[in-house]
Amino acid sequence: MSALGHYLEEEGIPTVAISLIRAQTEKTKPPRALWVPFELGRPLGPPSDPVFQKRVILAALRLLEREHGPVIIEDFPEDDPRERPDLSWRAPLAKHDLDDGSATRLAAALEDESAWIEAAYRRAAVDRGRTIVGLSGLSVGEAGRYMAAWLRGQTPESPSAEMSAVLTLRFAVDDLKAAYIEVALSGSARPSSKQLGDWFWNDTAAGTATFALRSMYLTSEDERLKAIAGLFLVPGVRATQRG
Repeated sequence: MSALGHYLEEEGIPTVAISLIRAQTEKTKPPRALWVPFELGRPLGPPSDPVFQKRVILAALRLLEREHGPVIIEDFPEDDPRERPDLSWRAPLAKHDLDDGSATRLAAALEDESAWIEAAYRRAAVDRGRTIVGLSGLSVGEAGRYMAAWLRGQTPESPSAEMSAVLTLRFAVDDLKAAYIEVALSGSARPSSKQLGDWFWNDTAAGTATFALRSMYLTSEDERLKAIAGLFLVPGVRATQRG
């Protein structure tokens, strides 16, 4: 995008970028950029906060009024207000005890847990009136069972002729993560993304199972499965923290 900004500027079209990684922006040197201290995927800050998001957009657009350059990198002065933990929030599930590392036990725990989450998710989806679950074509419980089959070393068939089993696995993991987060957000409390991430990745059978799937298939001879295990199942920052 930084290179594209230079091409557009050469045609007389002023540009401004919003940067989430300052070091990368300093290296690529776009004509104008506003660096924001938010997590990846949230260039405008917290969701459902139009007042805050408007401040980010206006700060970026004001860079178009600046006359010095040719490279301008400005820092947005506010942190994401949703990054502060909500102490009133309570996790919808207690932490699982899965310390024995058994894939068979983990698969069974995932099936039980995802069945419970499915019931809670259905209620939450009705209350919210929307959902982002549905990439895999599986219900939440089916997504849990699909992941569990892979944990047991099986290769279950894809429910769709348009998707391979490997791609279905990726989307089943995405759907399950989304369902858990929607359930966790269904109350009046507003937990930070860190609270939600710590709960899912550290305290649930689904989080533990996703880490296990990554480890199991990271050295697979199937290049597609290996790529999905390494790049799409677990966010890079979480994979680094787990080691």
